[in-house]
Order: sequence, then structure tokens, then C-alpha cells
Amino acid sequence: MALARVVSFDGVDDDRIANLKRNIEEGERPTDLPASEIVLLHDSDAQRALAIVFFDNEDDYRQGEAALDAMPADDTPGRRQSVQKYSVAVRATG
Repeated sequence: MALARVVSFDGVDDDRIANLKRNIEEGERPTDLPASEIVLLHDSDAQRALAIVFFDNEDDYRQGEAALDAMPADDTPGRRQSVQKYSVAVRATG
């Protein structure tokens, strides 16, 4: 069963999002982050972001969670406010 790690951040400005986007697009995914997909949502006016990281199974989730928890604050979108784990009930692209 797929799982998602959903993290909310405060204090996320447009420049930080632009830097993260550039780093993700130009960089290589860390080997210790076995995510199948990463989605980053940004509310520019409120300077908030929501990161949704998808994993294919519980083992991948645990490995990814450890890597993300160890990530330096400089590599995150902003101040982490909450972290939640969800089962992915429905997933569609179109």
C-alpha cells in the first residue's frame, strides 16, 4: 500500500520556492530517499507550503522518513509545523 508523508511549513517565500525548484530539477535525488513522487504546494500570500512525499511501501516510508528528519533546516522549504503519515486511498493523474 502506498503511503504519503505530508509536511506543512511556515515562512516560505517565493525565493525559497524558486531555489528548491531549481535544486530539484537540476540535482539528483538522494539515494536514501526512495520516494516515488514529490509534490510541493505553495501559498505565496500566506508564505506557507505543503510537501507531499509518496512512498510505495512501509519500508520505503521508514527509510525516507529517516532521511527527511535528518535533513538540515537549510534544505527544507521553511519552518516545519507538522508532519503526518497517510495511506494513499486514491491516486489519479490526468
